[in-house]
Amino acid sequence: MNTTDWLGSVGVFLILLAYLLNTLGTLTTKDLAFILLNLTGAALACLASILLDYLPFIILEGAWTVVSCFSLVKYLRNPVH
Repeated sequence: MNTTDWLGSVGVFLILLAYLLNTLGTLTTKDLAFILLNLTGAALACLASILLDYLPFIILEGAWTVVSCFSLVKYLRNPVH
């Protein structure tokens, strides 16, 4: 596996881990860990897609990254967690 494969694989793993932990009830979508797993995973998967020059997944993972950023900002603006 090359660097691009590793970046994409780690990114997808983090996104799936967040989903699994949410499904199991370990994390909610409002937990900081869930938000950071999604943000980091999407950003890594987006970077891998950019390196692969594959536009459909650049759009998908870029959008996922932006949505995760909004979730992080919302989380940080709310003083009660």
